[in-house]
Amino acid sequence: MSDFQKSTAEKAAEYIQMKPVFLDAETTGLDAKAEVVEICIVEHDGEVLLNTLVKPSTYIPRDAVRIHGITDEMVQDTPTWIHVWPEVESILSGRVVGIYNADFDIRIMRQTHGLLGMRWLNPADKVFCIMKLYADFYGSRRWQSLDMAGRQCGISLKNSHRALDDTLLARQVLLHMAQFSRLKGES
Repeated sequence: MSDFQKSTAEKAAEYIQMKPVFLDAETTGLDAKAEVVEICIVEHDGEVLLNTLVKPSTYIPRDAVRIHGITDEMVQDTPTWIHVWPEVESILSGRVVGIYNADFDIRIMRQTHGLLGMRWLNPADKVFCIMKLYADFYGSRRWQSLDMAGRQCGISLKNSHRALDDTLLARQVLLHMAQFSRLKGES
């Protein structure tokens, strides 16, 4: 293990010691009009704090449905982002939050706010990106998909592109990296 990987493992262990919550969101797409259609937040110990579908203000494109399997019918009677956000905000308030591809999920939440005329203020104390940390740990400047990171770490959890599964897998990837922090001084 390289010194850089050891340093990254130490950083992962530091995040674990902060007892973060983990978040994942599924969306209507990737563009400037994409919205949250599912969100999950998991406590540092794996307890599910929130796992809900979210009714977007528009339809869910087929391309998005092919990825996560969430259909318009599935969200028809679910709460909108305006109704889900207060609980999300309460859970994240003052917390450290780990997200696999944090830039994307934060952008989508902020974007959903904007599309619905809501003012965005990130309630989290600190947000860190598990994907970027894993790229450093893996020794690649290239980011790895969550599915690939899970396989490379030997984690048996599936990456279904659903918020709960992805949140639990991201948590396990961080725990996997952190376990190597105990190997200080060893090759």
